[in-house]
Amino acid sequence: MGNLSIALVTLGCAKNSVDSDIMKDILETNLYIIESDYEKADIVIVNTCGFIETAKQESIDTILDIAELKNTGDLQILIVAGCLAQRYKNELITEIPEIDGIVGTGEFNKIHDIILEIKNGLKPIYAGNPSVSYEDFSGFYKNRKAGASAFVKIAEGCNNYCTFCIIPKLRGSYRSRTIESIREEVIGLASNGTKEINLIAQDTSLYGHDIYGKPQIAKLLADLNDIEGIEWIRLLYTYPSHLDDELIEAIATLPKVCKYVEIPLQHSENKILKLMNRPSQKLDIINLINKLRNRIPNIAIRTTLIVGFPYETDEDFKLLKEFVEEMQFDRLGVFAYSLEEDTAAANLNGHIDQDVKEQRAHDIMELQKKITEKQNSRHVGNVLSVLIERQENVNTYVGRTSYDAPEIDSEVYVTSNKELEVGNITLVKITHVLDYDLAGEVQD
Repeated sequence: MGNLSIALVTLGCAKNSVDSDIMKDILETNLYIIESDYEKADIVIVNTCGFIETAKQESIDTILDIAELKNTGDLQILIVAGCLAQRYKNELITEIPEIDGIVGTGEFNKIHDIILEIKNGLKPIYAGNPSVSYEDFSGFYKNRKAGASAFVKIAEGCNNYCTFCIIPKLRGSYRSRTIESIREEVIGLASNGTKEINLIAQDTSLYGHDIYGKPQIAKLLADLNDIEGIEWIRLLYTYPSHLDDELIEAIATLPKVCKYVEIPLQHSENKILKLMNRPSQKLDIINLINKLRNRIPNIAIRTTLIVGFPYETDEDFKLLKEFVEEMQFDRLGVFAYSLEEDTAAANLNGHIDQDVKEQRAHDIMELQKKITEKQNSRHVGNVLSVLIERQENVNTYVGRTSYDAPEIDSEVYVTSNKELEVGNITLVKITHVLDYDLAGEVQD
């Protein structure tokens, strides 16, 4: 048993990646061999996403592709984990007979037990109440693969109940880890050479309210700012109505905290925001963006939007485009609304044709492409710190500035006549813009 090799295939968001890392830690502790190439593994765990239709389809396609390895490769056991498993456990185990076990979002810590049950001829389903406590995993960094950048989950679940979103049903109610638990993990990551910490939750700005009586994200940032070895601390997934003055002041004044904030706004128009059950109104959003830029002039702001929500008229969409043009977000992502069963929005009338939704998403991204290029151009001629993430060829490296989150934002193509060490932060003079990305030269 201990010599079996296991590969984890992770789909979806960074929060899923953390769960996969925890499962790897549990499996390595039980003497399994972690295999990077799933085609060579005895056991494959697919950690799925179930947020929107395209993510669900990607998960299904991946499961079916890997299931074929039972006939053509070495695959002995196929386990499906994550949000899709939590949401459709019975359908998956019935309709895809190659699946040997299911583990949802709240019981992935039992992954070793699940494998033992499968080896004993059972087809276990562990997808009950999604209430796993991340407090138990503060030490999992000890077996975590070393890297210059790491995601740290500070809370799980969500209390917001937006009408388009299934996450509260898949992940449970909001529950924070203690500051001590998070600090222990970050200190451990720093000792392994990690330089950038990306704090994640469904809503990081609400962190701590459930265990401390009020949000404590500013205090958490201050505590982590003192940890030796950590150079960048990034805050992802902040809810606009919870982004208060105390948090803005922490971002402005703490030297290691990146001057970057991600605020998923979803829309600009009050009618649509109300239908989405979003508490902020358009004027609140504009005031928040202006406050951030007045207090932190060099801040990079990222947002996400949903277009084609039920009852979104041509006029609503026109006003949304004008809002995007006015706000000049540094980074922006857009989703065409996906009708998800068991959500409140699924019961609305006024649904919009798919081709209209996709055209609106395309139009927003075309607009944003020009804005991002303009926002990036402000860096031309400046010297910025760049975290080197990989080597492209002999003289070219690729990295990110502190204004860019991993995996989703712009990259910097760095020219250097001397060898650079991947994982280090180096000074780079930005010379020009490449669509969404930047290019520059190393400074002595």
